[in-house]
Amino acid sequence: MKRRDLFGAALTGMTAAAAVGRAAGLQSDHPFRMIEIEVSGNKIFCRRYGEGPAILLVHGFPRTSLMWRFLAPKLAADHSVVCVDLRAYGHSGIPASGDDHFAYSKRAMAKELVEVMVKLGFSTFTLIGHDRGGRVAFRMALDHPGNVERLAVFDVIPILEAWSRSDARFAQTYWPWILLSQKQPLPESYLLGAPEAVFHNPFGQGSFGAEILKEYLLTFRDPARVHGICEEYRAAATIDVEHDRADKEALRRIECPMLHLWAEGGPLDTFYSDDGGPLGIWRQWAPRVEGRAVKGGHFFPEENPGDTAALVSRFIAT
Repeated sequence: MKRRDLFGAALTGMTAAAAVGRAAGLQSDHPFRMIEIEVSGNKIFCRRYGEGPAILLVHGFPRTSLMWRFLAPKLAADHSVVCVDLRAYGHSGIPASGDDHFAYSKRAMAKELVEVMVKLGFSTFTLIGHDRGGRVAFRMALDHPGNVERLAVFDVIPILEAWSRSDARFAQTYWPWILLSQKQPLPESYLLGAPEAVFHNPFGQGSFGAEILKEYLLTFRDPARVHGICEEYRAAATIDVEHDRADKEALRRIECPMLHLWAEGGPLDTFYSDDGGPLGIWRQWAPRVEGRAVKGGHFFPEENPGDTAALVSRFIAT
């Protein structure tokens, strides 16, 4: 069955949960499909554009797959572009977590998204991640190198490298790392008590209007989703660091071509000059990395999709 929402997007495989989202077509006239994929112990909500070789797009905090609404159509002219909601975000499932936070580790989320792509018929694909999604992507390229043909990460460095360089400047800038990794219920209470505040700071703000903000806020009005988000940050302060450290000590590297783009004038553009900038850090992990700064702030894929698409398309074509 096919039908169209108020914004003209073609919808298939709709469920009640996805229908509540309404914003699947917000600010986009490009047709796509909304799909829920059942994976081991969870379900993942996807927006799929175009046909051809696959590109997987993975969002970060505090966005959902909606953040790719401008970039995805630009990449879909000759590709199948799959935009997923990470577990606990948007319309994806919310697996239970444990004391070790493994359910929200990048390793667990990466494995899950490989399964999503295989179920969609894509055993190999180009992988692009922003913010938290960039770290899921980085982990996927290490754990599942046979599935990732090319890797692009936006405005992140590996978790171990970020924590090992943390100082007062880091804590004041990357406040979610510090606050959201605290034991419950402190961070959950903050997010649920003032969800709009998440979007009124440099790591949340954007140029979108009220409709987009309303859709993003749905995640932060659900206590179970908020707990899942905090569990991912707790994982990033514990088990994810262990996984990164083990790989660094074993000299494991990302062997596929890699692109790193970061915000011009942002923290990554200024904090790590002694390390040769973000590319100097990434070269310790990915010998084939290239990249540059992009105008548009931390959310440049959403704020500046034209330049982002041009750089990604050039990377994929080489």
